[in-house]
Amino acid sequence: MNLKIKRIFLITALFLFLLSPVFLISLQEVFAVRVACVGDSITYGSKIENRTLNSYPSRLQQLLGARYLVKNFGARGYTLQKSGNFPYWSHSNFQKSTEFQPDIVLIMLGTNDSKSHNWIGTEAFLEDYRALINHYRSLESHPQIVLMTPASVYPKNFNPSNPYKIRADIVDIIADAVLQLAEDENLPVIDIHQATDDHPEYFLLDGVHPDDSGAEKIAELAFEAILDCRQ
Repeated sequence: MNLKIKRIFLITALFLFLLSPVFLISLQEVFAVRVACVGDSITYGSKIENRTLNSYPSRLQQLLGARYLVKNFGARGYTLQKSGNFPYWSHSNFQKSTEFQPDIVLIMLGTNDSKSHNWIGTEAFLEDYRALINHYRSLESHPQIVLMTPASVYPKNFNPSNPYKIRADIVDIIADAVLQLAEDENLPVIDIHQATDDHPEYFLLDGVHPDDSGAEKIAELAFEAILDCRQ
């Protein structure tokens, strides 16, 4: 093989490598704006068919495009409160979201805190919420933090046993508390609770978890909020 052919071969090989998915993914991980979606099963995408494509973080990635890297750190059944039966603080995704060093953190927790055995009051909830905000604020990446109220729930759509034990009245209290917290902390907030109010069709699965249409709506609101933050 003469020198000219070798050069053509090497250039072609390099070109193909640069176009390879592995290289493009590595490039994205280095240069993209990192978005951490912190939350419970609604963030995780429980009950959604093909959640890897249709959960709200996945839909958000599709909307934002390759300049952003969105990671789903949802934990099914977990609470914001440290005193809850499954506190997010103890889940591996809490540590993973920290190590991710995000540029933007979206927090949507609180639905599981509404269970009677978890709820100990607004003051305790807000104390732990402020601690979570301060944790992400302390990261070296100095992320923009965006709060998200919990989605509305629809008791009429609960199955007879209501295995989740979610209380709609406490979810309402939590949503109001998150809105006030965002104002107190001067943070942007996405009112998912209001956006999903009067939309029981999103929650036909079990009254708690949105379907893919509901997840798409949440993603659209998150997309708009991120664009506002980046302006």
